[in-house]
Amino acid sequence: MLIDQLLEFGQPYPALLLTGGDPLERPDFFELIEYAKGKGIYVAVAASVTPKLDEVSILRMRNLGVDIMSVSLDGALPETHDKLRGIRGTWKTTIDVLRKSRELGLRAQVNTTVMRSNINELADVFHIVKVNGAVAWEVFFLIRTGRGASLEILGAPQCEEVMNFLYDASFYGIPIRTAEGPSFRRVRMQRETSLRPSGEIYGRLTGRLRTLEGEPRYASTFKLSHTADGRGLLFVGHKGEVYPSGFLPVDCGHAPEDSLLQIYRSHPFFKALRDPASLKGRCGRCEYKSICGGSRSRGLAEMGDPFEEDPICPYVPANKLELQTPVQAELHS
Repeated sequence: MLIDQLLEFGQPYPALLLTGGDPLERPDFFELIEYAKGKGIYVAVAASVTPKLDEVSILRMRNLGVDIMSVSLDGALPETHDKLRGIRGTWKTTIDVLRKSRELGLRAQVNTTVMRSNINELADVFHIVKVNGAVAWEVFFLIRTGRGASLEILGAPQCEEVMNFLYDASFYGIPIRTAEGPSFRRVRMQRETSLRPSGEIYGRLTGRLRTLEGEPRYASTFKLSHTADGRGLLFVGHKGEVYPSGFLPVDCGHAPEDSLLQIYRSHPFFKALRDPASLKGRCGRCEYKSICGGSRSRGLAEMGDPFEEDPICPYVPANKLELQTPVQAELHS
């Protein structure tokens, strides 16, 4: 069984994130949770806000020991979120799910994808996250693949301003993480030394944050853990296809026939993703690549090469020396 393969990694076991689509559509959804928790595995659920995510389901997840459930909130205003989701009323339902989760004792996280249509609402989204008892905010920087291919990606300067805002927001007591935005780690290190952020978007968001939350009262909740596509992450699709992440659809094997442990440790593509010498362009020359490394998913989606530089990062490395020829990994279709 796929879950049993996680035990082969040894303790602490990898966390299991059940996602979709809608994971509650699986008839064995709760059985999978019960089995994984019985093995001592951390279980997270990325839920879709549908009629199936009702009070009964939330209570059952809590009783089975789900460690955290996440829901998406892509706007502070109903019209923004509902337009992006294509379903009228889903903003209100999402807020109701957050409140019900807090009431029933199921830890909830909010996921937000940054786009041009919602960038000015991010401070208000953070306020909603906080007042509704969510325990974390994960901000996704768009990868134009799959359903996101038609959406407009932000430019590099805009992403940099958002990341500086997220650094400021991390001082208000809610853990903040980024997905496919690893340069947030570089921004934090610069902010803790000498960087003084600027920009209209940053100024507007930070000003709104202070209006809503007052002056910061906590230490930063942001951690510099270095996880990325193929580095601490492995994705298994509903047909068993194994990728380095859900945003990096490079076929590296098939589960459960192939060993997840062997794929993660030994597949040439996974190994190349963890090798700094594989990086090209500015990412390959960057002095922050050991904690950042850029988004490999975005390199593939935007540049056609998973080892190319991350186009949403505007940083020009101080190190101008060219690296040796990058390691090439065989990509299996």
